Amino acid sequence: MRSDVVKKGATRCAHRSLFNAMGFGPEDLQKPLIGICNSFNEVIPGHIHLREITEAAKLGVAAAGGTPMEFPAIGVCDGIAMGHTGMKFSLASRELIADSIEAVATATGFDALVLIPNCDKVVPGMLMAAARLNIPCVVVSGGPMLPGRYQGHDISVSQSFEAAGEFAAGKITEADMTSIEAAACPGCGSCAGLFTANTMNCLTEALGMGLPGNGTIPAAYTGARRQLAKRAGHVVMELLKKDIKPRDILTEKAFENAITVDMGIGGSTNTVLHLTAIAHEAGIELPAARFDEISRKTPYIAKLSPAGTHHMIDLNEAGGINAIMKELSKKGVIHTDAMTVVGTVAEKIANAKILRPDVIKTVEEPYRKEGGLAILSGNLCPENAVVKASAVAEDMLVYTGKAKCFSSEESAVNAIMDGKIVEGDVVVIRYEGPKGGPGMQEMLNPTAVISGRGLKVALITDGRFSGASRGACIGHISPEAMAGGPIAFIEDGDLIDIDIPNRKLELRVSDEELAKRKAAWVKPEPKIKTGYLSRYAKLTTSASRGAVVTAD
Repeated sequence: MRSDVVKKGATRCAHRSLFNAMGFGPEDLQKPLIGICNSFNEVIPGHIHLREITEAAKLGVAAAGGTPMEFPAIGVCDGIAMGHTGMKFSLASRELIADSIEAVATATGFDALVLIPNCDKVVPGMLMAAARLNIPCVVVSGGPMLPGRYQGHDISVSQSFEAAGEFAAGKITEADMTSIEAAACPGCGSCAGLFTANTMNCLTEALGMGLPGNGTIPAAYTGARRQLAKRAGHVVMELLKKDIKPRDILTEKAFENAITVDMGIGGSTNTVLHLTAIAHEAGIELPAARFDEISRKTPYIAKLSPAGTHHMIDLNEAGGINAIMKELSKKGVIHTDAMTVVGTVAEKIANAKILRPDVIKTVEEPYRKEGGLAILSGNLCPENAVVKASAVAEDMLVYTGKAKCFSSEESAVNAIMDGKIVEGDVVVIRYEGPKGGPGMQEMLNPTAVISGRGLKVALITDGRFSGASRGACIGHISPEAMAGGPIAFIEDGDLIDIDIPNRKLELRVSDEELAKRKAAWVKPEPKIKTGYLSRYAKLTTSASRGAVVTAD
């Protein structure tokens, strides 16, 4: 066993003494040591209940003959971090999570891991660690939040963000806004719509690293979630016996399956960053073009919030990710021979079916014939840009507008709130990329305020968007402004052409003029010059490569 390095032989006498001090006796040390990585904290609603999930996973491991040992992982709540310096740490925390799990798992000599995340960067951070360590792993999340109820309708946190714009526009009163904020998030779990956390938990199933139901069983269904966690404990012990490791599962076929499901459900644009980063750790190249190739042939069959009115509980009732994969397999776009932690995809989805046709459409009659995300190219984004096409209104899929440029999210939000943005504009927010932000903070505040005010405008950025964002919002523009990308050279009043069906993002400025502006450009001083973010900015790659930290 891998853990023999810390428990066997005369030279490990002191090691065994230290285990004894924690209550692990000789009979415990004879069994495989299974790390249980619990990202519980009291600063994320998606993680507030993870102690219960962890205890259930430990019971499953112990019942199957392992010795569970719990250790922590950090987490940042994107919603609470939104709109201030804290959001710069969100994406960057993904690397800290992966690094810390690698450190603890290696230092302790764990034989296998049960990874317990729930929100935004914690899920991909743990999957990156699994791929890097390549010891048997199962991911079991805490589950999605139930939607809130307001005036007879289901709502979620996105309505709270949009309420700020509605209040500023005089559409609702302060009392209305207070009522919305009180109703939107009724309890534990990752926010109720198909935002980044829930998208990644669903894609964990599609990748094969999570059990069926991982992404959709509500957190409030405590019995079902505990059963899932116990089963995860049993499954990780089976993987250990069979010597099935993450890189046996995280193959090129697995990533293509995940992208296909992502397109079929219209997931968060952040998945392009995260899947690319996980693939990087698994030693697989996942170019942005692959996302668009798959999007072109994948029907969009589930329209969830923020694109629609359904939430994760509805998808769960409709048959969950197994039903999505079973339906998409009818188009031949799912690799049913791909391995998962519980057998092949074909075995996993064999008995799946659509239980609510109002939630999951058929591949013959989808919401759209193409997938939910689109990868754009053009002189504004020589590497690429990403848009959640499924959340863009039909009359905004092709759009031309005049640039209004801002060098930070905060200045853009102030301009929108002050009524300085009008219909026909393209809001340009730059110097918010991986290096420029630094940390590539999400832009839910400006998109939510634009939606709340009812403005027909587009927004483009070298930063990124929350999974809760909707509208003509184009992010991940690469190269970013801080790296001298063309977005740095846009001037107020320049015309910008957006053509999502034809995957184009163009600045109506000649090559000669762009070259002239580039020659005159002065790279700005870093926004943050000390601490972790300063180091991150120096080591991170472009968004087109997943914004991963590398040594080169």
